[in-house]
Amino acid sequence: MGRFVFKLPDVGEGTAEAELVAWHVKVGDTVEEDQLLVDVMTDKATVELTSPVAGKVTALHGEPGVMSAVGSAIVEFEVEGAGNAAPAPLSLDGRGAGGEGDSVSPQSTVSEASALASSSAPPAATADTPTQPSPIKGEGSAGAAPGNYVFKLPDVGEGTAEAELVAWHVAVGDAVEEDQLLAEVMTDKATVELTSPVAGTVAALHGQPGQQIAVGGPLVGFDVEGKGNVAAAPQPAPLSLDGRGAGGEGDAASRPGAVSKATVAASSTKSTAPTAVTPTPTPPPSRGRGSVEAKLSDRNQRPLASPAVRQRARDMGVNLQFVPGSGPAGRIDHADLDAFVSGASQSSSASGTSASTYAKAEGTTEVRIIGLRRKIAEKMAESVRRIPHITYVEEIDVTALEELRAHLNAQAKTTGKGKLNVLPFIARAIVVALRDQPTINSHYDDEAGVLTTHAAVHLGIAAQTPNGLMVPVVRHAEARDPYDTAAEIARVSGAAKDGSAKREELSGSTITITSLGTLGGVVHTPIINHPEVAIIGPNKIAERVVVRDGQMVVRKMMNLSSSFDHRIVDGHDAAVFVQRIKGLLEHPATLWMG
Repeated sequence: MGRFVFKLPDVGEGTAEAELVAWHVKVGDTVEEDQLLVDVMTDKATVELTSPVAGKVTALHGEPGVMSAVGSAIVEFEVEGAGNAAPAPLSLDGRGAGGEGDSVSPQSTVSEASALASSSAPPAATADTPTQPSPIKGEGSAGAAPGNYVFKLPDVGEGTAEAELVAWHVAVGDAVEEDQLLAEVMTDKATVELTSPVAGTVAALHGQPGQQIAVGGPLVGFDVEGKGNVAAAPQPAPLSLDGRGAGGEGDAASRPGAVSKATVAASSTKSTAPTAVTPTPTPPPSRGRGSVEAKLSDRNQRPLASPAVRQRARDMGVNLQFVPGSGPAGRIDHADLDAFVSGASQSSSASGTSASTYAKAEGTTEVRIIGLRRKIAEKMAESVRRIPHITYVEEIDVTALEELRAHLNAQAKTTGKGKLNVLPFIARAIVVALRDQPTINSHYDDEAGVLTTHAAVHLGIAAQTPNGLMVPVVRHAEARDPYDTAAEIARVSGAAKDGSAKREELSGSTITITSLGTLGGVVHTPIINHPEVAIIGPNKIAERVVVRDGQMVVRKMMNLSSSFDHRIVDGHDAAVFVQRIKGLLEHPATLWMG
């Protein structure tokens, strides 16, 4: 058998590197010549790379999102014949460099480690060393009490191929019960809590927060009673540098000639990392409330709590950052919230904020941007990078509109209809103004050079949620009256805030409203929700002294800040559109006339 190394080819003229987008194979797969291996992207063009040989995949170099240089190794194969590369040198864990090939004998491992380690290496194994290696914890073996159970990432959404790991709620070595919370993953702006399908001990965690995990890929390995769902390995797993199997906690001393931890420490800089990643959070204690030390959330971290607890905290006006959680990894439950409100946890929360107001602050905090915040950042950067924005600001006299709104709300008790804020009126003004300029209600695919104009008006409502900025969608705004529009805005915004919004409720908008009016502000420059071509941003309503018919009068005024894709919408057309909205809002009786 030979070793074949497939290197990243030149996928575009003048290209020096490409981004790894998605793997279509994994280590251990047997592939045929011309079989799809991986998608890479350069200069906004995605290229599918196929296998140049038939063989067995022994190593994959890089994770999705990593930039790989042209000419660097991408995939390694075990092939018939000589291959195109010399056999990979062994690392301390008994694997080829960078690969995940079959483990070598313990004696080979020792000899290779001895060549790299310092002179303080331990003596060779004695004659008392058993001749057969002991099974590594979590691997399972015939006749062994514990079995190996691998929990794979389920399909967390229709058509979903992968999900981002947001947070772990367990650590290696934890004893978990069935249905206990394991991890949070996110896909398409929806966060899903994954619970354990079995009771057992966590033997391995696969992935770090921020990493993309393929659906069907291993997520958590357990030691369980019985056989588990994974057959015993035909040979022992390769040793990691700390004497454990990949992701496990097996005792290195159980292997003949095992390298001591001191020797490993001396040569650790020359080794590769194990494939299973163990996160750093402190393992949570058992769940007994009387014995659990409450954990106060870091102010730069999102507190761990269920959507129901978050909603209840918002209703009560409680900041969960200051609520000590007694669950796994500091998770906050209803009992913790009750205790905080009643004053039982005030001493704990005060301890974190008792410093003097005028004391000097020292140090820095680094927070890795992952999950929804990362997706928001990427989308905003993409929008600014790809769209030449033109922003137009106009002031609008909404005195008549506010009088109409106050009149309708005063009748709410007798009519049984809900109260109205200003958004349904702005939504209607947009719908009417789009009749004269339908091009503004469009999506622009700049890569294909195609502008798609929509007949239906699906209004995106930019909403700040505990999970970050989301844009729930009010579909067919053109067919709704003000009360129906107000109810639908409240419904989809509430669903986005409590995490219950469905995928179709968070996608498909054709034009977006972003409102900061409740917070104040005179003017802002909204960023277009790509691939839309326009966004409308009302600001606060305030009383101002204005001149009417030569007289100074007090009127209720509101600035309207709007941005347009200048590739599609000319400045003149943008101004005409905003002026049409202005006229409709200043004469609200015309909003529903035809």
